[in-house]
Amino acid sequence: MSVEAILETLPDYAKDIRLNWSSLAAATELTDAQKWGSFVAAAYGARSPKLLQAVEAEAAAHTTPEVITGAKGAAAIMGMNNIYYRFHHLSTNEKYATMPARLRMNIMRQHGADPVDFELWSLVVSAINGCGKCVSAHEKTLLEKGISEDQILAGVRIAAVVNAAAAALDALEV
Repeated sequence: MSVEAILETLPDYAKDIRLNWSSLAAATELTDAQKWGSFVAAAYGARSPKLLQAVEAEAAAHTTPEVITGAKGAAAIMGMNNIYYRFHHLSTNEKYATMPARLRMNIMRQHGADPVDFELWSLVVSAINGCGKCVSAHEKTLLEKGISEDQILAGVRIAAVVNAAAAALDALEV
């Protein structure tokens, strides 16, 4: 099922999600790789298999398999890192921040995509997962690498709308 067909299943009270999705898909603040990678990473991070499958199919028409794989890699590693670093952020024990993570994170160096794009996708998923420490770290790196605040917010808007679509779809399947 296509993304458009899935979004059409949303009731009228979720019309804003459909309209926002269309606007974001047509937006030009991000490159196609950044935009479609963000859609893929967000759908993966929002844990919606049906939506992820449709988004991957649509992304394949706009970008490369390496971008899609890199975006899924960013979502997968952030699924782990967001829990680990959110714990650091929430704990009052400062010693944890000085201790080694002892978690494999090789995908962060060996993803095959543009490193700035991978950083953006990591931010997108971190926003969905609510990890303030990761959001701050990825935002800082993106700004240092020349990504603008407008581009960062474009990625976060994708995260917000994809997450809302996934939640609405999940609610309909109950």
